Amino acid sequence: MRFAFYLFMFFSWGLLIFTSSFWSLSYWGMAVLIPITLIGFYDIFQTKHALLRNYPVVGHGRWIMEDIRPFIRQYFFESETDGTPVNRMFRSVIYQRAKGEMDSLPYGTKLDTQNVGYEWVSHSLSAVHHDESKSVPRVTVGGPDCLQPYKASVFNISAMSFGSLSANAIRALNKGAKLGNFYHNTGEGSVSPYHLEHGGDLVWQIGTGYFGCRDTHGNFDPDAFKLVMKNDTIKMVEIKLSQGAKPGHGGILPADKNTPEIARIRLVKAGTRVDSPPGHSAFSNPLEMMSFIQQLRDLSDGKPIGFKLCIGQKSEFVAICKAMVQTGIKPDFITVDGGEGGTGAAPLEYSNSVGMPLREALVYVCDILKGFDLKKDIRVIASGKAFTGFHVVRNLAVGADICNSARGMMMALGCVQSLVCNTNHCPTGVATQDKKLAKGLVVEDKSQRVARYHKETVDATLDIASSAGLTDFCTINRGHIYRRISQTEIKRYDEIYPSLVAGCLLTDDYPEQFRKEMRESSVDCFMPKKYVLESSSGLKTKTNKESENNAETA
Repeated sequence: MRFAFYLFMFFSWGLLIFTSSFWSLSYWGMAVLIPITLIGFYDIFQTKHALLRNYPVVGHGRWIMEDIRPFIRQYFFESETDGTPVNRMFRSVIYQRAKGEMDSLPYGTKLDTQNVGYEWVSHSLSAVHHDESKSVPRVTVGGPDCLQPYKASVFNISAMSFGSLSANAIRALNKGAKLGNFYHNTGEGSVSPYHLEHGGDLVWQIGTGYFGCRDTHGNFDPDAFKLVMKNDTIKMVEIKLSQGAKPGHGGILPADKNTPEIARIRLVKAGTRVDSPPGHSAFSNPLEMMSFIQQLRDLSDGKPIGFKLCIGQKSEFVAICKAMVQTGIKPDFITVDGGEGGTGAAPLEYSNSVGMPLREALVYVCDILKGFDLKKDIRVIASGKAFTGFHVVRNLAVGADICNSARGMMMALGCVQSLVCNTNHCPTGVATQDKKLAKGLVVEDKSQRVARYHKETVDATLDIASSAGLTDFCTINRGHIYRRISQTEIKRYDEIYPSLVAGCLLTDDYPEQFRKEMRESSVDCFMPKKYVLESSSGLKTKTNKESENNAETA
């Protein structure tokens, strides 16, 4: 291929020189040929890319095709049910509802109802009418110790930080939340001025970096926390233990993204790399975690305090519940995130293969809370791939009280799933800090879209509940959802995921399937007992036999 390039250069320049004396267009030929020549020789002599050394100039086509491949596939070849992480069918309905366009489906479903995993809601012959003119019911968040309960919408904006999203995206989301009367989770990047600009209800998420409430050493600062909590738009506080995008992996704020503005908001030094540790420094075990929850409740004058997690080791959540029972301190809500990932950029292994998927995690959390007789005082929030009313209903049926959506809300803003969120080149100005790109996102227009999408999704949720004969969406349960198990067998959710009897884990006669987690869990540490390290003669891991013996005597 190099020889072909040299041959092309020889004949092209020869022809150009020959025709230059009598053909005026030859000067335009030089304008094209000079750059090609320079690029070609650069490709041949550079040492980084073998492809370019062997195929000068034309080898660049490979990178061009890589860049445009997602767009070609999305707009020319995808069917309605293709496309990941969000298929075209769901993207389309989000756009339609956000714009206020017709969202009805002609000619029947495009899903294969014989596929294993197909799910549906069982309607009733006693269906009731859903009156859209009536006020939408709210979900009260706040347990016995909460002094300022919050009445939340059933569908809200999930955690997305300023820094990950542009200032205009944050403004539009928050104004949409204000217009639609639902909450907006700040993400762990703290409360920015853009979150406060339009007065939408906020849930302040506090991660392991304690951004916005940290001291110079990165530890939790009660005074800084109390100062931010004076803002009345902050309705709840969420402690982030882990997230679905990268559970067990601390976040990294690169030095070039740590602008003076972001540093001021997060209380860090500008222009430096900031690593969020994988775990919290304010507590190291479930008992200390309960104390931290009570501390935040006191500092916030009794506002709802909760935590977010992606389920990993099952016994760790059991340990947290044991600590709630022992101390009498309970969070007001628990947000369950699915291991299938979210808007946050993450390593491939974490997005694909770390953390429990949402459905199984939601079932587990709700069952354990019920088993410890805690569910009645704690609201469960489902976070992960909720785009339509059916997604909300399915989560509520499992046991959730509220749903959060991040990607759905991003698409309502205008996100086109270009999959460049981690490059700072988001073409719609949503996930970027490039002010030129962010300027393309018009807050007035996009906030209306967010509010419309929320309203249409909530209406669809209530409509499905009405079709099931229910006058209150809170009464949806596992018996209302069916799933195809095989080509010839279907089961209800309550058959696949049978519920526990309230308080059964408080007795010695608990179900056999929870025996391992109950034995492995301890209020003194998060990790299962079989993984606890001893330091008698240096650190070493206990053997399984030692763990079993300890578990039997515990």
